[in-house]
Amino acid sequence: MKVAFYTLGCKVNHYESEALQTLFKNKGYEIVDFKAYADIYVINTCTVTNASDSKSRKTIRQAVKRNPDAVVAVIGCYAQVDHETIQAIDGVDIIQGTTDRAKLLENVKRFLRDRNPIQSVQDLTRYKTFDQLNVTSFEEQTRAFLKIQDGCNEFCSYCIIPFARGRIRSRKKDEVLKEAQVLVDKGYKEIVLTGIHTGGYGSDLDDTSFYDLLNAMKDIEGLERLRISSIEINQLTDEIIALMQQHEVFARHLHIPLQHGSDEILTAMRRRYTTTQYLDKLRVIREKLGDIAITTDIIVGYPGESEAQFNEMKTTIKAAQFSEMHVFPYSKRSGTKAAQSKEQIHGTIKSMRVNELLGLNETLAQQYRQRMLTQSRPLKVLFEHCDEDYCKGHTSEYIYVEVPADKTLQNTLQPISLDSDNYPVAQGSIA
Repeated sequence: MKVAFYTLGCKVNHYESEALQTLFKNKGYEIVDFKAYADIYVINTCTVTNASDSKSRKTIRQAVKRNPDAVVAVIGCYAQVDHETIQAIDGVDIIQGTTDRAKLLENVKRFLRDRNPIQSVQDLTRYKTFDQLNVTSFEEQTRAFLKIQDGCNEFCSYCIIPFARGRIRSRKKDEVLKEAQVLVDKGYKEIVLTGIHTGGYGSDLDDTSFYDLLNAMKDIEGLERLRISSIEINQLTDEIIALMQQHEVFARHLHIPLQHGSDEILTAMRRRYTTTQYLDKLRVIREKLGDIAITTDIIVGYPGESEAQFNEMKTTIKAAQFSEMHVFPYSKRSGTKAAQSKEQIHGTIKSMRVNELLGLNETLAQQYRQRMLTQSRPLKVLFEHCDEDYCKGHTSEYIYVEVPADKTLQNTLQPISLDSDNYPVAQGSIA
């Protein structure tokens, strides 16, 4: 039978879809493109914003229309928090939340046998089990994502994810190391550690911390680069920074969400740091790790954001000297405290402020690349894609670089000299 997957949202969702595809393939199912005719459609949903919910519903209806006789399974975060709305969509056969994903295949078989709708959505308030899914291959053949934890305990005022994913649940260290070794043995040069709250790994375990995991992973035989997908500023301990300083396997790049540059807004967001604490930690990181790349997430137009607070954010961003920013306009999410605020910012104002920060992002990105141009040491690129004209990949510092095409570069780590400060793609040449 033919199975088609469609994945919305974050890298964790994509990891989980890859694992489920592996599960189906191993049982003899054929994986086809979502736009193709299939016997089974699996939609892995996202619920981070109201717009994500809408896109999830649209994708479900597309699958039903493509083959009205197909089994349509809706899984993931939106299925977890609003299964009633999904249940009302004609043609949906299976609804499964963010737990027991490995049972999806069993649920599909049961529906094919009995033709009775299946709903598998658990109460997450007491759910303490990490759902074990294994991935041995990815569509991208050079970098492998490895999920190490699920859930979040923070409950930021704008975020629904703790309700969709539950409390922090960490994967056993030995299982993480085992999958990492399998991935390296299959030829992946870089592993990206990912999760819903990655730096919270181990907080629910008695004998393992995130530092312990990193310390063990640095010794994986054949691993050439280890990258942390995202980590909160107050989870970057001195011992983690020292470990990165001592071992070259760690990418010279950290993604540290700031979210806002005004202390008043950070308090309203329920973020657990001040701008001073954030900038002080960046100074410590750079003292130890030199010209490491620091990327971040920014939310613009949070309810009540004044012009003065927006200007405070610009000042903080300039002081942080980010190498790149992901800038998002605040989007209401039903069920969160922020969505109830009567001080919502007009869309036009949000758009203007977003555009201003996107311009600042280009300036900061080029400034960082200019600093790297002046360094005498070559940068190492993992070449991920080659076409007729160029081979492209990321440096350890997460600078996206292209060099003249040479198919032998595919999936190799090579020293390059940076020849331009262009953004988003810089030019380089093999050193």
